[in-house]
Amino acid sequence: MNRRDFLLNSCAACLGAAASASIFSSCTSTRYISGTIVKDGLTLSKDEFKLDQKGNIAYRSFVIVRNETLQYPICIYRFSEQEYTALWMRCTHQGTELQASGDVLQCPAHGSEFNNRGKVTNGPADRDLRIFPVTVNNKELFIDLRKQS
Repeated sequence: MNRRDFLLNSCAACLGAAASASIFSSCTSTRYISGTIVKDGLTLSKDEFKLDQKGNIAYRSFVIVRNETLQYPICIYRFSEQEYTALWMRCTHQGTELQASGDVLQCPAHGSEFNNRGKVTNGPADRDLRIFPVTVNNKELFIDLRKQS
């Protein structure tokens, strides 16, 4: 095999491996839950993030809470067993409902993007997302809808 063929084959293999990794990491479907609305917020089980993959426990990076009492859904990102962020999925540009794609929330109307901490990464939005405080109690999360962090 000459050098040119070797480089072409090697590059094709690397690109294929990178593409496969991104495809397989996005194979898990988005998990929508309703949560339980209580007086001051909503609660959900930490088990909502669990994935059973052939006997191995893995975790979803986020779940989306849709509830008829909420005007917009809330996307809850899991960073560790004790660290979560709850983001209101309303674009700060013109109020369009955002779409979650991995670690990014995107606005289908004008292309604004926000990271999994609610920070604007691409305009036209110029304000970060509303973030609700999350309290971890044993196996349960409480999202305080009265406040924002």
